[in-house]
Amino acid sequence: MLPMVTDLTRRKLLRAAMSSITLAPVAGVITACSSRPSNDDVARLNTKIIGCSRATFGGYAVVVAKQDGSPIYQFALPARGHDIAIQPNSTLAAAFSRRPGQYVQVFDHVSGEEWGIRAADPLRHFYGHGVFSPDGKYLYATEGVKATSQGVIGVYEVKAGLPKVAEYTGFGIGPHEVVLADNNTLAVGVGGVHTDGRTPTNLDTMQPALVYLDANNGELLEQAVLKDKRLSIRHLSVTDTGEIACGQQYRGEPEQAAPLVALHRRGEPLRQLYAEDEEWLRFNHYIASIASVDGYLLATSPRGNCYGIWKEATNELVEIKPLVDASGVGVVDGQWLVGSGSGKVLDISPPSVSDANVTKAKSEVITHQSPIMWDNHWNLYQSR
Repeated sequence: MLPMVTDLTRRKLLRAAMSSITLAPVAGVITACSSRPSNDDVARLNTKIIGCSRATFGGYAVVVAKQDGSPIYQFALPARGHDIAIQPNSTLAAAFSRRPGQYVQVFDHVSGEEWGIRAADPLRHFYGHGVFSPDGKYLYATEGVKATSQGVIGVYEVKAGLPKVAEYTGFGIGPHEVVLADNNTLAVGVGGVHTDGRTPTNLDTMQPALVYLDANNGELLEQAVLKDKRLSIRHLSVTDTGEIACGQQYRGEPEQAAPLVALHRRGEPLRQLYAEDEEWLRFNHYIASIASVDGYLLATSPRGNCYGIWKEATNELVEIKPLVDASGVGVVDGQWLVGSGSGKVLDISPPSVSDANVTKAKSEVITHQSPIMWDNHWNLYQSR
């Protein structure tokens, strides 16, 4: 059985990786204050990475970068950020604060113009994720009631001040990521954990679930659960076949292995993907970002300093690779773009095989080094 990788070990590995990198000044990149792009080059890029980062000066920032991770510009955040949502057919984006978060920051990722900070309501906190409606008029954010962690989807109108126009409730405790399952349906990963700050208080009674809500009125349409109630459902992605991929955090015994990735199709049970116990332990009980390409699913683990690739049709783990502080993942031109807290940006092509033996499948990887300490999630913008 492979040894567990603790958060302390991960931080040591991250510091060691960053200490080997020589950072050169980059035009348009700030060190301790906000900066806007100096020209229109950003608007002409085919693909941009937009993500939160831990800045070298000790603070936190949003970074807009080229596809190889080279920064274009960045601006400071008041506290650590988590995920990024991009408005459809627009240049607006929203950065969500890490749970228990106190702000949402909307900005124009082409001009660099920042809207004012939208603070959490007095009795609420943000859980770090959100998604725009297909028409871009509303922003859905996962929130919780501070005293109880009861789940809330805050619905915000996308205009000055980001006014809240509705709240959807009654679907569980501790929601984390929300995605659009289709144009009228939200899929929400409900972690089931009540926390005091970031300290869990109900691990013996937690009730995680994947829930589907009507995006127009918040009606609970469907929910799916895992047998192991210590598997907190947290991160989601829509696969290229329309299933919902779920990444879990295991809240059980440290030495216990547990399956951390599952797939779900409406009307069916959750389907857990397969790996050997020692392989699951490599992920150190936590999955961050997930994305699907050509029938394969890639999931990152910053706590496990690795990523894994599964074949969706067979549920098989076909590859597991080390990557210090593995973080965000997105899809561009039929391949994954994976980031890390050590600044690495990986172009990964999905595995290909010439025969039926899936164990021979190997991905192709091109590695770039950026000066950015990427956080757990990012989003990709492709101009048309």
